[in-house]
Amino acid sequence: MHRETRGWLFVGPFLAVFALTFLAPIGYAIYLSLFRDQAFFGGTVFVGLDNYVDAIQDSKLWESFLRVLLFLVVQVPVMLVFALLAALAIDSARLHGASFFRVVIFLPYAVPGVVAVLMWGFIYGNNFGLAADLNDLLGTTAIQPLSGKWMLPSIANIVTWEFVGYNMLIFYSALRTVPEELYEAAAIDGAGAFRTIRAVKLPALRGAIVIATIFSIIGSFQLFNEPNILRTLAPNVITTYYTPNMYAYNLSFAGQQFNYSATVAIVMGIITAVIAYVVQLRGSREAL
Repeated sequence: MHRETRGWLFVGPFLAVFALTFLAPIGYAIYLSLFRDQAFFGGTVFVGLDNYVDAIQDSKLWESFLRVLLFLVVQVPVMLVFALLAALAIDSARLHGASFFRVVIFLPYAVPGVVAVLMWGFIYGNNFGLAADLNDLLGTTAIQPLSGKWMLPSIANIVTWEFVGYNMLIFYSALRTVPEELYEAAAIDGAGAFRTIRAVKLPALRGAIVIATIFSIIGSFQLFNEPNILRTLAPNVITTYYTPNMYAYNLSFAGQQFNYSATVAIVMGIITAVIAYVVQLRGSREAL
C-alpha cells in the first residue's frame, strides 16, 4: 500500500465527519438562501440573490449587528485585560496559592451557560434577588440591571464572568512555554518585574492574545444564550432581533422564514469571517 493511500485512510474519517457536520450544513444554508417561500402562490421559487439584497436593506439586521459590534468593542478588551492580569498574577512567583486561584478563576467557565444566565438573572431581577434587595435597602429604584439602559452592560458582565477564566488559561499556558533563559537574561540586565512583563512576557503572549481575540470576536457575533434567556425577564427590552443570532433563530422557528433566516446566517458568517481574518492578519504582521 502506498504511503499516500495510507495517509488518506488515516484522515478519511475526519474528512467525512467534517464534510457531514460542517460543509454540508453550510452548503444547505447557501442553497436555502437562494429560494423564497411564496405563500400566496404555493411552494418555493428560485430568487437568486434577492434575499441578500433584502438582508442588506434590513434595518433590524443592522440594528442587531451594531449592538453586538458595540458589545464586542467594549466587552472583549475588558475581558481580555482581566484575563491577562489574572494570568500574569498566577504566573508570578509572588502569588501564594496560585493553583487555588487558577481553579477559582476558571470555575465559572465550567458552569453551563444556561445555568450561569439563570443565576445572574435572579441576581438582576427587579422584583427579586440581589438588585431588588439593594433597592429596598437603599430606598431607591436606581439599580435596574434589566432596564433598557443597562441590559447590554448586564449581558457583558455575564459573558465576562463566564469567559475570563477560559482566556486566562490560554494566556497562562502560553506563559508556561517561555524559556527560563529569557527570565535569567532579564534578571542579569537588572530588569524588574514590570520590565520583565513588558520585555519578555507580553511579546511571548502576542500569539495567544491574537487567538483569544479571534475566539472572542466569533463569540460576540454568536451572542445568543444570554439575551435569549434574559428575554423572559425583560420582554419589553430584549426584542426578537436583539442580536443577529436571535434574529435568525426567531425568523426560522417563530416566523417559519427558513430561507431568509439562512440568508441572515450566511451574511453574519461572512462578516464574522472577514473581521476575524483582518484581526489575525494584523496580529501576524505585528508578530513579525
